[in-house]
Amino acid sequence: MRALLYNKVLRYEAEYPTPGVPEGYALVRVLKAGVCNTDLELVKGYMGFSGVLGHEFVGVVEGGEFDGQRVAGEINLACGECSTCRAGMPTQCPNRKTLGIDRHDGAFADYLTLPVENLHPLPDSVSDDAATFVEPLAAALQTLHLTHVSPHDRVALIGTGKLGLLTAQVIALTGCDLTAISRHDRQIDLLRGWGIDTASLGEIEARSADIVVDCTGNEQGFAEALKLVRPRGVIHLKSTYHGLPKADLTRAVVDEVQIHTSRCGPFDAAIRLMAKGVVDVESLIDARYPLEESMEAMAKASERGVLKVLLEIG
Repeated sequence: MRALLYNKVLRYEAEYPTPGVPEGYALVRVLKAGVCNTDLELVKGYMGFSGVLGHEFVGVVEGGEFDGQRVAGEINLACGECSTCRAGMPTQCPNRKTLGIDRHDGAFADYLTLPVENLHPLPDSVSDDAATFVEPLAAALQTLHLTHVSPHDRVALIGTGKLGLLTAQVIALTGCDLTAISRHDRQIDLLRGWGIDTASLGEIEARSADIVVDCTGNEQGFAEALKLVRPRGVIHLKSTYHGLPKADLTRAVVDEVQIHTSRCGPFDAAIRLMAKGVVDVESLIDARYPLEESMEAMAKASERGVLKVLLEIG
């Protein structure tokens, strides 16, 4: 099969082995996959990854009980046996592998495998394009699962890339006083079109936000968030990256700032929001490439201001 690999260097292969299907797993023929910031960080050394990249996808199951079903899939391959799994937290399983991120080949290929329990059938009302956003939209929803946002809160969101734009839409559903901080005209136009206020970083008063959500995807984001949050406020970190952040942690202690984080989230809820048209995901698509041009797709996705790049595979 065709695949985009990373093993210290990024390369496209036309004859990569099709994965075997262990018991309890499904073989999924990938239709489309999205390039995200994590993929770009992996090729910089994040997680020490080696293998097929990609974890945002829509595909069709071949064989087994879901044969012919169009699906999205959760990316964490949990052991199902440890105390963390038994406590109902499989996304935090210490023994987990992660699709296209940690020791399990991903979606930038003709085929992938996942445990059957990871698969989520998609309704006809969710297009293939939209379905590639199920995983990141679920991650955006996890923000509200771990940080309570009320209509009375003043919230600042920094970083209006792909995940930031999805997270902003989700947070806006709470009715809070939300301002998204952005420098790019395209993102500003999208946000304003959704009724979300925008500003530059210098236009937000220091220590004025009850909650700051960092979706910057870089190590400077935490320091910027710390400047904006009020004493005893909350910083919610969504960013993953290869580097290490530098910030005044003494300020966080003295001001008793709470640090929240979140990662993977509820797929069923993300699919419901898409099916109801509550969030706009397809407006984020900036470019499409066939799998044979996946090297070019990665280069395009790394350009400043570019939003979602899709690989059209099946």
